[in-house]
Amino acid sequence: MLTNRQLLILQLTVNDFIESAQPVGSRQLSKKPEAPFSPATIRNEMADLEDLGYLEKTHTSSGRIPSEKGYRFYVDHLLTPEKLTVEDSVQIRSVFQNSVVETEELIRNSAKIISELTNYTSILLGPDTLMHSVKKFSIVPLDETKAVAIIVTDNGHVENRIFDVPKGMVASDIEKMVNILNERLVGTPLSLLQNKLAREAKIVFEQHVHHAGDLFASFQRAMTIKPEERLYFGGKMNMMKQPEFNDLQKMKMLFEFMENGTTAFNFFRDDTKGIHVRIGSENELDAMEDCSVITANYSAGPNMSGSIAIIGPKRMDYGRVITMLDILSGNLSQALEKNRK
Repeated sequence: MLTNRQLLILQLTVNDFIESAQPVGSRQLSKKPEAPFSPATIRNEMADLEDLGYLEKTHTSSGRIPSEKGYRFYVDHLLTPEKLTVEDSVQIRSVFQNSVVETEELIRNSAKIISELTNYTSILLGPDTLMHSVKKFSIVPLDETKAVAIIVTDNGHVENRIFDVPKGMVASDIEKMVNILNERLVGTPLSLLQNKLAREAKIVFEQHVHHAGDLFASFQRAMTIKPEERLYFGGKMNMMKQPEFNDLQKMKMLFEFMENGTTAFNFFRDDTKGIHVRIGSENELDAMEDCSVITANYSAGPNMSGSIAIIGPKRMDYGRVITMLDILSGNLSQALEKNRK
């Protein structure tokens, strides 16, 4: 059990190191009005905190830095989320001011703005598109042999699929096709689209559209919508600004991991509501051992959700990032709900 003085010194040490990226010494802390103790007293308490595993001594200085255990204790027991500045609040709100924005654009813009505001790397996991339902079909002819089918879903997602058009098809055939699709398939989840297309739309096609056989085969092939992981990155290069990543080998490992080995599970392991923080070895990946990952979830409609992650050094500004993630995830949920209406 830590004493009140040890708790204060641990909190001040973590805060100071987050701000400066330099080992923290007892004389340094003694100058702070919050710590009215002599350098000797603080030095003794820091030594005890080191013995308990909350602080570490560096090789190049007599100062100390937080250990992984120290960061964990700080996040769980000492952290106070920061209040956002007016400028930060305005920037976050700017992402959601345009009322007509596709789901992908909202997510992409959210990833971009939070990476810019934090100077860390952001990753957003988009909602599973196979859970979306068809809201509207449109078909636009590209030339005499090809057309593009545009599917708008109930929460603003847009799928575009190019398909072959048989010779001899006229504008009225395309119009009939669109009417049949909207009449029969609106409200169908994308995961069931192929099945329902074959079961309900094919017979109607054959009754009302010329060259229905060739057209249907081509269209059905185009409607194959495979499950895919929708990861959106913001500020990948921001990690290079952090002094912890001056080691080129560490940077290479991290970039190779993000480029080649990234799956959603590496970042989003907890789908429960709220903010989750994983520090260093808690990420269970060599490439992430010097990183902290903070995640939050957002709602994209009934039974649909996505996640936001911020990746930074263990010396991350946890209070500010947690506040930003909390606000951004709430705003994104509201905007995506509005998109569905």
